[in-house]
Amino acid sequence: MSEAIIVMVTCGNSAEAEAIANELLAERLVACVNIAGRIRSLFHWQGAVARESESLLLMKTRRDRFEQLSKRVKELHSYEVPEIIAMPVIVGNPDYLDWIEGSTAPQQQGESELT
Repeated sequence: MSEAIIVMVTCGNSAEAEAIANELLAERLVACVNIAGRIRSLFHWQGAVARESESLLLMKTRRDRFEQLSKRVKELHSYEVPEIIAMPVIVGNPDYLDWIEGSTAPQQQGESELT
């Protein structure tokens, strides 16, 4: 089984989604982020059923990066309780899984993105 995971995070708007995605990419906490268009979310919140329009981040990373990624999302996110959930990647293209591994490895000092 792969150590790759897909992390889902919902955001209140596309600007916040893009800002979070850019920060996590810059910090190499994720290899790839897909920002899904507007989705409708219905959920229990503060004793009522809330209905919101949100943007959904689908982020590919490694399981050992989850805790740091989760901490960073909480720092960047506007929600009091942001959705941050992960699903394992059971099987996938080995080349893509290797790319996730390499893309989320901390960059060595002096190493360029192109090496």
